Amino acid sequence: MTTHAAPAVSPRPHLAAPEAQARDLPAQVNLTPELLRAWAWHKQGLDGSMQGSDAADVFTRAGWARSVGGANPYLTVFARAGISRAQADADVLALKIHELPTARGCTYVLGADDFAWGLQLGRDAAVAPFRVLARMGVERGEITLLEEQILHALAEASGPLDPKQLRELLGDSVRNLGEEGKKKGAATTLPTALGLLQADGRIRRVPVNGRLDQQRYAYTLWGLPRTAIDDDAARALLLERYLGWTGGATLKQSQWFTGFTLTHTKAACAAIGAVEVPAANGEVLWMMPDDAGRLAAFDPPAEEQIQLLAGTDSLVLLRRNSADLFAEPDLDRKVQNSTLALQADLPDHPILDRGRIIGLWQYDPAESRIAHWLFAGATPAVTRRIAEVEAWIRDELGDFRSFSLDSPASRRDRIDALNAAGTA
Repeated sequence: MTTHAAPAVSPRPHLAAPEAQARDLPAQVNLTPELLRAWAWHKQGLDGSMQGSDAADVFTRAGWARSVGGANPYLTVFARAGISRAQADADVLALKIHELPTARGCTYVLGADDFAWGLQLGRDAAVAPFRVLARMGVERGEITLLEEQILHALAEASGPLDPKQLRELLGDSVRNLGEEGKKKGAATTLPTALGLLQADGRIRRVPVNGRLDQQRYAYTLWGLPRTAIDDDAARALLLERYLGWTGGATLKQSQWFTGFTLTHTKAACAAIGAVEVPAANGEVLWMMPDDAGRLAAFDPPAEEQIQLLAGTDSLVLLRRNSADLFAEPDLDRKVQNSTLALQADLPDHPILDRGRIIGLWQYDPAESRIAHWLFAGATPAVTRRIAEVEAWIRDELGDFRSFSLDSPASRRDRIDALNAAGTA
């Protein structure tokens, strides 16, 4: 059983109320959409500043990678640090990185130093399914007993066990909740018990083939120590990381990612000394003080910096602000009669230059190529990067799924739409 010491994290002292914190950048600094796009690009390490980093460092500095059975975690580290899929898989096996339920109860790939407090943030979400079971007459003692039986079964096993194997070993200890349970998303008591054990760090999920771009898991014992910080400090730490990952975000954007209440968000802003910075569009961004100072002296890159990212990449997902990443002439662009800038989440993967979306892409495994639509045509740098990512997908992944149920057939219409738009 592998254990990791909890990170030495100390809560920051509480400062003045957020409303009293403000930062006026020099008058000549106008936080235009163009400047903020390039700033976020830099903060995400997409400008080459993370080359040579390991995967855990990328997730610490750029943000945890959303993992819904898709290939986003792999492209996250490849785009920023040139890390291969084989190296990422080896880091999973060595527990340098791992997929865990954390903010809002959603699963992300984290670095080892974040395991314990990341799980702490997701613990309340793990308890929520039990409330559904309680309404069907399942008592907490029954789940507690099932948890202990799961731990015993895993301790006796020669390797990780998948849910089917656990059900067979545990027999009647796993209660079938019938049609009522199926309607409420709880067919048996097993998933709830597994979720509680995972949130507590006593077990962990292991991808059955070692890859992050699928959702077939087995379970093994863990024994991760809890942190020494309280929930207020954990929330403050997440918000500090989040504002660092984004380079600045509105309260609403911060709440979406963290799942915190407004009260908790403001308290966390105060605890970390975040400051308010007005943007040219009238929004107020919360930033870390050091970032506000760096932004005042920041010069956007003059040369092209092209990246192909997943639609769930941290650059896009952390703030769900894809509309801000389009240049003014591209705000009315449509695919399949849907205006891209009006959608909270992109329907396709973005091609970007210094934070601005300049096109969209999907991988077509039938042709072993990237289907793409470039709004203003290709430059040599764009053509070169498309070829590099295309070869990486073909040679290392075989396909590029957005999520677990994504398939070549399910994205056929989108591939055809991009091909048509690209040749129009």
